[in-house]
Amino acid sequence: MTPASTSENLPPEAQIALAHTPATMRDPLRIFLELDLRLARIVAATSEPMLGQMRLAWWRDMLAKPLAERPSGDAVLDGISEHWAGNEKPLVALIDGWEHMLDEALSQESALAFADGRGAPFAWLGGLDRAEASHAAARRWALVDAATHISEGAERDMLCALASSIGALPRLPRALRGLVILDALSRRSLKRAGRPLMEGRGASIVAIRAAIFGR
Repeated sequence: MTPASTSENLPPEAQIALAHTPATMRDPLRIFLELDLRLARIVAATSEPMLGQMRLAWWRDMLAKPLAERPSGDAVLDGISEHWAGNEKPLVALIDGWEHMLDEALSQESALAFADGRGAPFAWLGGLDRAEASHAAARRWALVDAATHISEGAERDMLCALASSIGALPRLPRALRGLVILDALSRRSLKRAGRPLMEGRGASIVAIRAAIFGR
C-alpha cells in the first residue's frame, strides 16, 4: 500500500498513517495533516509572537469565508474547501491550538490547550460515538510529537508527562487506523523518553502491528 499523494513533505509517520487509512477517509486526513504541518512551520519560523499570530489569523479568516470567496491556488486551502466544506470548525480549533505554541514560555495550560486543538480534527473524523477516545489518542500524539521537536529540558519533560497521563483507550474504528498507528508510535516514543516517532528499527514493526491489529 502506498501513501496518498500529498502537496506537503509529510513526516514518515504521517505517510504511514495515510497509507493505512481507508480510502474514504484518506483525503480529509491528508488535508488535515498538511494544514497541521503548515501551521507547525509558521510557529517554528516565528521569532515575534505577534507576526506568528497574524499568519495564523490568515488561515482562520480564510476558513471563515464562504467557499466562493476563498482564493484558489493554494493546495491545502483548496483541499479544505473540497474535503472539509461545512466542517471547518475542527480545523479552526487546530489553528487556535497552534497559537498557544507561540507563548514565550510554554505552560501546562497552554500545552493542554494546544493538544485539545490539535486533536479536534481527529475527534471529528472519529464520529460522535468515538469522539472522546479519538480525541484522547490525538492529544497524546500531539503532545508527544511536539516533545520530539523540543530539545532536552523542562518543556519537553512536561509534554511527555502530560502525554503519559492519558491512559489506556478503547479500540478505535478502522476509519481511524491512521490515528491508531500514530498513537502506537507515540506510546513507544514515551517509553524512549520522547525520542522521534520513527527513530529506530522497531518503529516500523510497531506501526505495522498497529495497522494489522488496530492497537
